[in-house]
Amino acid sequence: MKLDLLKKALAASRAGTPAALATNLKNGLQVILQGSVLEGNLKLDPAALDAVRAALAADRSLTVETADGAVFVEVFNPKLRLFIVGAVHIAQPLARMAALADYLVTIIDPRTAFASAERFPGIELTNEWPDEALSRLRPDRRSAVVTLTHDPKLDDPALGVALKSAAFYIGALGSKKTHAARLQRLAEQGFKDADFARLNGPVGLDIGAVSPAEIAVSIMAQVTQTLRADRLKRKPQAA
Repeated sequence: MKLDLLKKALAASRAGTPAALATNLKNGLQVILQGSVLEGNLKLDPAALDAVRAALAADRSLTVETADGAVFVEVFNPKLRLFIVGAVHIAQPLARMAALADYLVTIIDPRTAFASAERFPGIELTNEWPDEALSRLRPDRRSAVVTLTHDPKLDDPALGVALKSAAFYIGALGSKKTHAARLQRLAEQGFKDADFARLNGPVGLDIGAVSPAEIAVSIMAQVTQTLRADRLKRKPQAA
């Protein structure tokens, strides 16, 4: 393995850029893929290149059979990120669960009495206004955004930024009535049905959750379900 390409893949992941390192197990030739850029001495045919891109999208390393021998594709994706708007009771178990699932968690709430290190030990906190924080943090396709404040002054601007981003999951706490009013406000800002299809509200899977911890479970379950949707589609159905 060429250490320089491995170092580049690791550096790309740390910098927030997905990368995949493909190695021909027969001759040792390698190529790294970052975005649309290929670098290395291994030539990949279109089918193999599609497999590398699919491995990145699925966040799963794999071996691809090619005419020149087996090629091992090692994925170096950045860590998943979860941005929680609102340092409320539900946010406490949700942040812990997401961290256990290997997400980088950021709590966003301008109310310093809520967003404190005492209530969220070991979790990144910001007291910026949510729309400003998300504009700075720039959610991408490996990011999830959940709003929990119930306050349109905080949630709506955050959702406006999230819906314009590539975030793979966007959810908002609130009843069906609250969500309908939220959609009306967002529509007045120019958002359309295609945008609303990305917005999970009421947030979380319907598992009858009552307590903050149970609601957090339902949210993380829906985030995971959305993240792994392609894998679920490929899963064979039981007879």
